[in-house]
Amino acid sequence: MTMEYRQLGASGLRVPALSFGTGTFGGSGPLFGAWGNSDAQEARRLLDICLDAGITLFDTADVYSNGASEEVLGAAIKGRRDQLLISTKLGLPTGDGPNDWGVSRDRLIGAVEAALRRLGTDHIDLLQLHAFDASTPVEELLATLDGLVRAGKLRHVGVSNYPGWQLMKALDAADRHGWPRFVAHQVYYSLIGRAYEADLMPLAADQGVGALVWSPLGWGRLTGKIRRSSPIPEGSRLHQTAAFAPPVEEEHLYRVVDALDEIAAETGKTVPQVALNWLLQRPTVSSVIIGARNEEQLRQNLGAVGWSLTADQVARLDRASYLMPAYPHAPYHQQAGFARLNPPLV
Repeated sequence: MTMEYRQLGASGLRVPALSFGTGTFGGSGPLFGAWGNSDAQEARRLLDICLDAGITLFDTADVYSNGASEEVLGAAIKGRRDQLLISTKLGLPTGDGPNDWGVSRDRLIGAVEAALRRLGTDHIDLLQLHAFDASTPVEELLATLDGLVRAGKLRHVGVSNYPGWQLMKALDAADRHGWPRFVAHQVYYSLIGRAYEADLMPLAADQGVGALVWSPLGWGRLTGKIRRSSPIPEGSRLHQTAAFAPPVEEEHLYRVVDALDEIAAETGKTVPQVALNWLLQRPTVSSVIIGARNEEQLRQNLGAVGWSLTADQVARLDRASYLMPAYPHAPYHQQAGFARLNPPLV
């Protein structure tokens, strides 16, 4: 297996096609505790496997188990910080106080300093704003990020779960003032969640914003364990976390899984490996974030690289997973005249 490296959007930063999400590190609470609870020793072992396979980008966030994920990641990378890239996110609520949420200048500076302490490092390679904060003017946000980049505490900046119009507004403001541009957008994207393609993907292609894909297996629904005749299996995290998951209609899920089963049999790969490989061939995708509670899961996910689905197999997965986009992206885009003016990316 040879890892592929890609440019992160229009930046000069090269990231692996697969990156590793550390939401399972130090897991606690009803959501993250169900994901996993790797301690520093287990985290170091998982990092060893990742680095040996060419995975050099590790993603975390301050809200993952109240900062414990960042702390465990920081402990696991001691002595090898120069071998890897750290991506973290901030902006979601971390307390009940009036300044415990959002990306105001005060909150942003304080949250970056706190993340650096937990991670045990002097810089963050990619900082992403975890969600759009309507209460902070874009000029205040970008000027603060500019100061943090100039101070050497941040290398690159991006967003996560952003509406397209706000992302474009921020990119325009950055260009006008000479502030750092967002080069990454961490998005939910999978065979059972293709809403990213309607608006955010064309924006990303036009503006040079690379997608970092979270929950590429549809919140654990595309593991190959859930089928028409099989209920959610014992031990699945969906028993505890389904209430947090992006919704999906059951028949749509089963239709996608049927197609995945067929293609897995043809390729000799597993259902998750096929689902991940499909994402790796999508426009604007810079890296797909995989997670693992243990070594076995990690090694299975690593089997998604080093090979490619055929054009016919991609087309069959496209058909099985397609849902008509919401207005104004449909139905007009399907009419021949409009399609000629706006050729699809997918």
